[in-house]
Amino acid sequence: MYTNLKIIAFDADDTLFINEDYLEEAIFEYEILLSRFGVQDISSTLTNTYINNLPSYGFGIKGIVLTMIEVAARVGSYGSSDDVISEILNIGKKLLSRKAELLPNVFSVLNELKSRYKLVVATKGDLKDQKRKLRETGLLDYFDHVEVMTDKNEYDYKTLLGLFSVEPSQFLMVGNSLRSDIEPVLNIGAHAVHIPYHKTWEYESVADGKEARNYIKLKSFEDLLTIL
Repeated sequence: MYTNLKIIAFDADDTLFINEDYLEEAIFEYEILLSRFGVQDISSTLTNTYINNLPSYGFGIKGIVLTMIEVAARVGSYGSSDDVISEILNIGKKLLSRKAELLPNVFSVLNELKSRYKLVVATKGDLKDQKRKLRETGLLDYFDHVEVMTDKNEYDYKTLLGLFSVEPSQFLMVGNSLRSDIEPVLNIGAHAVHIPYHKTWEYESVADGKEARNYIKLKSFEDLLTIL
């Protein structure tokens, strides 16, 4: 199946290292903050507003924090709005400075694959934050290229393939999101491996009905070595 494979690309958040758990903790802290002023059940409003803001802010913590401030200003009336904004900014700063934590077996798998394939990070989010996490975890040296995309659609993946002058049949994407890591890759005729994370952001959730010849679903990162 992978006799012609040249490049393996990996998503970063919740594929290489933990992200969604930390984000949920930050949102919970935000909800506690607003609840002090009588604001309840704000999670869906925050998610919907963030999604609506994606064309302006893109993906990443900075966009989330700006959305938190926007939602807080819209739904609440505070005795001191500066204090609320300051606390929201602190939530974001804690996220941006939180030590990245690798998922199991990432080092051993990448070490095995690096000698046989060109390895690439293909992810969304804030460029500085993603490179910080890769550097902090010691992963940066394992990759030949890091691509932080504004989105992950068919055009973006075709552009990435063009950067390396490879055909879709020579490209494999590994990630936890069916919406961002799997569907657009399959649509351009490339290979995709889905490794689900135990939590999935609502925006990335789509039904898993994939039966494509060039698609495999695995239980763990370590299982990559059983197919490559």
